[in-house]
Amino acid sequence: MKIAVILFFVLLGSLHGQDVPPIRNFTPSDYGAENQNWSVTQGRDKLIYIANNKGLLVYNGSSWSLYPSPNKTIMRSVKAIGDRIYSGFYMDFGFWERDSYGVLRYTSLTRRLDIDMVPDEEFWTILEIDGYIIFQSLDRIYVYNPSDESVARIEARTSITKIFVVDAVLYFQRKGLGVFRVENGSEVLVSNHPVLLEDEVINIFLEPGGLLVLTSDSGFFRLRPEGLEAWEIPVNPMLKASRTYSAIQLRQGGFMVGTISKGGYHLDRRGNLVRQYDQLSGLGNNTVLALFEDRDANIWLGLDNGVSYINPESPFAKFDDKRGDVGSVYAARAHDGFLYLGTNQGLFYKSVGSTGEFALVEGTKGQVWSLDAIDDTLFCGHHTGTFVIEGSQALRIDADSGTWKVARLPGNPQWLIQGKYDGLSILEKEGRLWKVRNKIDGFEHSSRFVEVLDRTVFVNHEYKGIFKVATDPGFSKAVSVTVDTTLIGYDSGIIKYGGELLYAYSEGIFRYDPEGDRFVKDTTLKAVYGKEKNLSGRMHVDPTNNSLWLFGESSIYLVSPGNLLGNPKVQVIPLAEKERNGIVGYESLGVLPEPGNYLIGTRSGYMVIDLNRYAPKEFNIALASVRYEGRHLQSGSESLAEIAKAGEFTHRENNLDFSFFTGEYVPFRPPMYQYRLDGFYPDWSPWSENSQASFRNLPPGKYTFQVRARIGDQLSGNTASYPFVIAQPWYRTRLMWAIYALMLALAGWVIHTQYRNYYRKKQNRLLERNQRELDLARARNEREIVKLKNDQLRKDFRKKSNELAASTMSIIKKNEILNRVRKQIQDRFRDSGSIQPIIQIIDQSLGQDDDWELFKEAFNHSDREFLNKLKAAHPELSPNDIRLCAYLRLNLTSKEIAPLFNISPRSVEIKRYRLRKKMGLEHDENLVNYLLTL
Repeated sequence: MKIAVILFFVLLGSLHGQDVPPIRNFTPSDYGAENQNWSVTQGRDKLIYIANNKGLLVYNGSSWSLYPSPNKTIMRSVKAIGDRIYSGFYMDFGFWERDSYGVLRYTSLTRRLDIDMVPDEEFWTILEIDGYIIFQSLDRIYVYNPSDESVARIEARTSITKIFVVDAVLYFQRKGLGVFRVENGSEVLVSNHPVLLEDEVINIFLEPGGLLVLTSDSGFFRLRPEGLEAWEIPVNPMLKASRTYSAIQLRQGGFMVGTISKGGYHLDRRGNLVRQYDQLSGLGNNTVLALFEDRDANIWLGLDNGVSYINPESPFAKFDDKRGDVGSVYAARAHDGFLYLGTNQGLFYKSVGSTGEFALVEGTKGQVWSLDAIDDTLFCGHHTGTFVIEGSQALRIDADSGTWKVARLPGNPQWLIQGKYDGLSILEKEGRLWKVRNKIDGFEHSSRFVEVLDRTVFVNHEYKGIFKVATDPGFSKAVSVTVDTTLIGYDSGIIKYGGELLYAYSEGIFRYDPEGDRFVKDTTLKAVYGKEKNLSGRMHVDPTNNSLWLFGESSIYLVSPGNLLGNPKVQVIPLAEKERNGIVGYESLGVLPEPGNYLIGTRSGYMVIDLNRYAPKEFNIALASVRYEGRHLQSGSESLAEIAKAGEFTHRENNLDFSFFTGEYVPFRPPMYQYRLDGFYPDWSPWSENSQASFRNLPPGKYTFQVRARIGDQLSGNTASYPFVIAQPWYRTRLMWAIYALMLALAGWVIHTQYRNYYRKKQNRLLERNQRELDLARARNEREIVKLKNDQLRKDFRKKSNELAASTMSIIKKNEILNRVRKQIQDRFRDSGSIQPIIQIIDQSLGQDDDWELFKEAFNHSDREFLNKLKAAHPELSPNDIRLCAYLRLNLTSKEIAPLFNISPRSVEIKRYRLRKKMGLEHDENLVNYLLTL
């Protein structure tokens, strides 16, 4: 027993000197939930689902999401099966499914199937076997058939601690009764060994010849037909001392065991300890509640305080000196079976492949700058001088001043050149020992980077430039010293590679041109970095394969000799500076004995790169969600859009947020994303680790959001896209444009009409004014014409009147004369019968109407309307009455009228009287005045 305990502590101490694969830790503040995580699983979409005290955690490689427990209780179990994520809580179990918006929606099977549960029942394990889903509480096992929505129950006589599926068979442990399996729906006792009655079974694994049982306090046991026997492996004392809580069998055949107080133990298939993962080695917490191996062989650990995952198959491993015993590594070298680390605290060593601690080489305490293996000798450039290292011993061969570097001197294998704090010096080999031969006089500058071409020594000084030191044949003094100040750069460096001298700093790589005696930009290596600038000018040459190592900000570049055309081959190792935590300007590279393995120094240890494991693999990118927000919404209010179909948004919903993920979990090589918005931003954005893209105040139009990912230099196999349309506002739709066109046409027509009417009115007013002026002129002319006509008429009237008066008077006179003639004839020849014919002729002349007709014609010319008005007013008048009226209108007296009728004046008076009566005139109404008014 004492030997086992001693072995346990020896192993435990040695583990802390191991190189461990990358570990990524997440704290509760990272994922936004409670500290305890009870179960881990992975879905078809490669997302990680974790049962947390607060609910279901979802991790997509870039961001976390939390779905709180539907009943506000602790989620104890989770299992991804098909497109469903099954989970178990306090007094409830069910499944989650994604809707068209990418959001998980929960369905409670206990409520859906109306399952009567035991009080205070919690579901600790979910398994799948032959299409059935198994939910286990401490009191029952529920067997759910998704095809017909049925549930069968296995009641517990005693508490059921855990259930297991091994080779398609369901096993479970009843407390105090042993381990059982289910056959044909019935439970069959497998073993009731005392260990299995008292100790909790953590897991059961299948191995050739039987089962392998892991218990909480007693370690591993083999379950054979003949009984239970302990599996005697070195790790059992550790497991017993730390109490096991969880365990899984890895696909490679090994095991991962989680403990309550010592973290996790990685065992190989034979039970040998590969590594221990605890807080000292980088794990987030020492209590491992859940273990899960994902599709890419990452091991996820649900911890009592946080979540971690380990990438055992990673090409990277890391030694992190958390205790500060080793320090920052400035140089590394594998030599004669030992691995040496030159740090700011001294030179440390251990055997290659050992899991033990690094030890300090006696006498080397202090800053180590370089480790140069030349032939079979290892030289250490130290702050106090130069050492030759043999195993765990260090022999100081130069204590003059600090040494930056030791290098070969071409053409003389017995001499070496040293770059010192205060210049250059020569080492000479005498027998098997090296000693200082001389210092090169005439050059006293700090010589951190030294290279020799022919007899010229090139020294790079970061602040002064590149010195060219020509020496005498014995390298005892500097014959000439020149300095090229055209290239001065902080963290710059020079190195010989492929027979050429290279200079590098942040702006690129330059090659020395001997003919021009100057450094020119290297056209062959300029494509190495692309658009990335050198992080520093530190370069390393691997003599085993003649490769050149360069350090960029986002990657390390390995340049190998090219093909027949001479073009170099470049391998990009995506290891960013922030991940490798290197010492900028002092990057160190050590070649390890295993082919393809290299050591790179960091500020607190080192990293190991295994190029044999570095093989980029295909991966895809997917959209996680599309959220849109409108300016009219209150702050914080947002909505999700359906991912599977094209989006249609109103002009107010023009603020969009896109989330995306790759589902790849690669520590030290986080996914980088690049996106563009076709229709708005046609160019790809810069690469970024940000897995979200936001666009604000997008104008109406058609768009396609595209995003792709990169891990290292490997692009995603697809480009995720999301087409969408932001509609025009209602006042800019086609209908409204048609209405606008119609309104514009109508407005144009109205304006045209108004203008036309205006100008027409104006024209009409002008025409009216002109017409008025014309009419006025015409009226004046007409008045003049009328006046002239009236004057003429008056003249004609006077003439006619005169003619009428003359005619009337002529008739009167004629009649008077005839009457006198008749009277005289009658008086003189009263009795004579011979005058009777004359009297008849006179009477006949007096009685003819010719005079009247002549008078009427003249009267009509002077007063043509009177007779018509008279007839219209008094149609009953006789022609004689009308004749009398005409005479009266001429204002003739009865005496003047009498001759015209050939009657006496008395008879005329009688006619006038009769005429008045016919006209109905009053007694006092004047007949002549009446006739004059007609």
